[in-house]
Amino acid sequence: MSQSVTPYLTVKGAAEAIAFYQKAFGATENMRMPAQDGKRLLHADLTLNGGQLFLSDEFSDQGGPAAPQADRPSAVAVALAFDQPAQVDATFKQAVSAGAKSLMEPADQFWGARFAMVTDPFGHRWMLNAPLGQSGG
Repeated sequence: MSQSVTPYLTVKGAAEAIAFYQKAFGATENMRMPAQDGKRLLHADLTLNGGQLFLSDEFSDQGGPAAPQADRPSAVAVALAFDQPAQVDATFKQAVSAGAKSLMEPADQFWGARFAMVTDPFGHRWMLNAPLGQSGG
């Protein structure tokens, strides 16, 4: 049996977040469950970069967690791992073009990776990471 970790994001505007994640990261929507109020989503399931992402609207009026705000991003980031450094650059460009805010432009890092970071319009931070090729020596 395989094990995995699935991020579960709370957002204000889950339907809009799904559309953004599709445009910015190429996510595929697997399912959504509307809330009883007919306005919010109780749960949604996406496939993103080979993994799973769950999200729902904020239900702080019912004791649920508050969503982060764009001007005060979440303390937790979602890391997307890529095989090739060029994928970091392409995904960064696609995400920013879709409306993400650049926090760190793609650059080769001392730990041996191509790395970039963005914040989505819903206050969630995304880290984009790929290993650099091995140098012989």
